[in-house]
Amino acid sequence: MDNLDLARWQFAITTVYHFLFVPVTIGLSALVAWYHSSWVRRRREDDLRLAKFFGKLFTINFALGLVTGIVQEFQFGMNWSDYSRFVGDIFGAPLAIEALLAFFLESTFLGLWIFGWGRIPERLHAACMWIVHVGTLLSAYFILAANSFMQNPVGYRYNPQTRRAELTDFVAVLTNKVQLVTFPHVVAAAYLVGGAVVMAVALWHLRRRDVGDDAGMYRRATRLGAAVVLVAGAAVAVTGDVQGKIMTEVQPMKMAAAEALYESSDGQAPFSLLTIGSLDGSQEKFAVTVPGLLSFLATGHFDGSVQGINELKAEYAQKYGTGNPLTVDATYTPNIPLSYWSFRLMIGVGMLAVLIALLALWTTRGERVPRARWWHWAILAAPLLPIFGNSFGWIFTEAGRQPWLVFGVMTTSTGVSPSVSAGEVVTSMVVYTLLYGVLAVVEVKLFLTYLRAGAPAFEEPAAPATHDDDAPLAFAY
Repeated sequence: MDNLDLARWQFAITTVYHFLFVPVTIGLSALVAWYHSSWVRRRREDDLRLAKFFGKLFTINFALGLVTGIVQEFQFGMNWSDYSRFVGDIFGAPLAIEALLAFFLESTFLGLWIFGWGRIPERLHAACMWIVHVGTLLSAYFILAANSFMQNPVGYRYNPQTRRAELTDFVAVLTNKVQLVTFPHVVAAAYLVGGAVVMAVALWHLRRRDVGDDAGMYRRATRLGAAVVLVAGAAVAVTGDVQGKIMTEVQPMKMAAAEALYESSDGQAPFSLLTIGSLDGSQEKFAVTVPGLLSFLATGHFDGSVQGINELKAEYAQKYGTGNPLTVDATYTPNIPLSYWSFRLMIGVGMLAVLIALLALWTTRGERVPRARWWHWAILAAPLLPIFGNSFGWIFTEAGRQPWLVFGVMTTSTGVSPSVSAGEVVTSMVVYTLLYGVLAVVEVKLFLTYLRAGAPAFEEPAAPATHDDDAPLAFAY
């Protein structure tokens, strides 16, 4: 493989790894804030215990997400310097705001929340976690604004003398039509993950024989997590449907690749639940299809027309094939099998998570405790399925855009660093992969250690007026 392929592999590995933590951070921060606020309002001991319990799990995840996120910034200069030079005026603005506003908002108020027990007023203390959650949402918004420019470039002009994109309308970048549908979809998916984590952890404790008087607390947490999964799952479906139609409008090749639709359809385009065919997806051997569903996903009508890969490839070759040095050697076709299967895995694992949530609600009604042995595997799968669903969604989003870095403007092959050799990329990729492997072991061990310990015993928080201001700060709550 050359430096282009290796740079793409490295970015894929580090990005997918980092995004394992992002939806947990967004979703779990909201639920921790909910439990803390509930304690302040109702003074129910279980709410405070659960806020502290899931707050520890959130903090562990936040730390790993922070460390792995920093690497993303470095790669733009390391492996993608030509891309950074081209799009820096536009890409840099939302990323800078994300770091200066959203990230510092998250980290500052998370610190206040961790060390503020008994030091600041209760309502202000609970508000700190809500501010952390708002920070995660702002962070997601600005990062997605940068990514949405890659999907649908707006608010810029191309300077042929400097061969750079120059920002002309920052508001247009922030209100990109792709951004406006991608943000709610990503946030809904993150809430689904947060609910699944709470549901799975609480259900694991509920099934323990020694749970004792805490059974009611864990049952309520299980049902709240399951309810969040169901509501968020519905939101994911609705926002995903809208996003699919916008995607068809701005990137019709991505929708065609999602179905491996080579020939255009004038109506009633089917959506295949399963296809067996050639390795490149060009020839179908066997398929289970739903008539008209692809047309509906793409256009909102079951008889809508959908352009195929062959027609779009010829159209793009004519439109982008000459006169632009940023689009050289373009094939205009993404990896079809990867696009096809990542799209289906994204949907499939999300639906399985929702099914587990429905079963959890049904089997925990009243005073019931699910005891079937298969629940052991369902609890293990419940948080992993939506996390992987998020990852498959991003794999589809990025792989389906290929060969473009910035759709219709700059291809991936023209954005890689020209002075970085394949050996240098391999070295950094091996180092990062090994480091991430070590971090994964640390993360899992810490997470499972605090998970097994369960919710701490109730302890009435000290009033700020009675707290010793000279006492050292300690991460012990």
